[in-house]
Amino acid sequence: MESYLRLINMLFSKDEYQNRLKKTKILMQEKGIDLLISQDTNNMNYLTGYDAWSFYYSQCVIVHTDLEEPLCFVRAQDAGGAYIKTYLKNESIIIYDEKYIHTWPTHPYDCLIDLIKKRSWDKLKIGVEMDSHYFTAFCYEKLKQGLPNSTIKDSERLVNWVRLIKSDTEIGYMKTAATISEEAMKVAMNTINPGVRQCDAVAEIQRALFRGTPEIGGEYASIATLLPTGKGTSASHLTATDEKFVKGEATVVELSGVVKRYHCPMARTVQLGKPEQKKIDAMKATNEALNAGIEVTKPGNTADDVAQKFWGVLDKYNIKKESRTGYSIGIGYPPDWGEHTLNIYKGDMTVLKPNVCFHMIAVMQFGDWGVEASESIRVTETGSELFCNFSRDLHIK
Repeated sequence: MESYLRLINMLFSKDEYQNRLKKTKILMQEKGIDLLISQDTNNMNYLTGYDAWSFYYSQCVIVHTDLEEPLCFVRAQDAGGAYIKTYLKNESIIIYDEKYIHTWPTHPYDCLIDLIKKRSWDKLKIGVEMDSHYFTAFCYEKLKQGLPNSTIKDSERLVNWVRLIKSDTEIGYMKTAATISEEAMKVAMNTINPGVRQCDAVAEIQRALFRGTPEIGGEYASIATLLPTGKGTSASHLTATDEKFVKGEATVVELSGVVKRYHCPMARTVQLGKPEQKKIDAMKATNEALNAGIEVTKPGNTADDVAQKFWGVLDKYNIKKESRTGYSIGIGYPPDWGEHTLNIYKGDMTVLKPNVCFHMIAVMQFGDWGVEASESIRVTETGSELFCNFSRDLHIK
């Protein structure tokens, strides 16, 4: 029965999980890492299938170069989720007791250190994800103090880079997520009207994101639906309030459909009432820049090649933009849906390969106003394709 439940809950074949592990071990050897402790929630999912809202407290996946499976280290309360969601054998799920929860200075990493010592791994070269959102300074200090004979080093987003090239199954989930993004954006464009509260519009958007399609439902996104409006369009990452939309103002909508934790984000701009010419011109230049970057998105070119073409258009229109204009995407957990690897930015020489996926987002801000558009893009064998099919023009109502 247990094996059957594991089988029906696996999102990918065991061969795919083993291939991910093999690639991870190869990079570990290249970086001189014997034992990898991965605290990144996305990487835990990628390596084991584990999926639960438990990342607010200590958990990790442990990869040893000689083990045939990773170890999933979770809180006792979350053990059931690990048994259900992962492909791992029971003995590969390591549970720590509730006595470690919020009993400072006792900490779950005390149990993790005991595990490492019992397995005689305390003299190994250990890689940790120094910039992972949920790897705290306290966790790091615990490891340093508890494993004085180990060499602890940054793994430099090792697993994140393994995730860069997607499998066909992953692409399939992202394509379904794209369909949900399209449906939610249609709802946004229909719902945003003068006099409507921002929170009411987002309530309808969220409903669409969770309803998904008749074939598959949606999930929570790793970033809230972003909704800067009016002067707020000159800023980034603003969320809805209970204020009402105003005629004559623009609103930026950034959202993502999610399927099996795979994201496909999209941003569009809607204008309520007749737009000023400067907004029309800015949107036209934005789309021209995005198209220029998309045209050179193909295997063998680099992220820098895409960025150079994008900024070449902006230079033509004398538009200044300091922030990056894209990043790799795939699995996502709060607080971010980016993979923290490839950036579409000048100087990033990452070579594009088939099934590399990124969100190319043009956030264009001018004093007290702005416009925005984006595309989620897949590199194909000969060029690229857009996940979503939704006009990037300024949506005028």
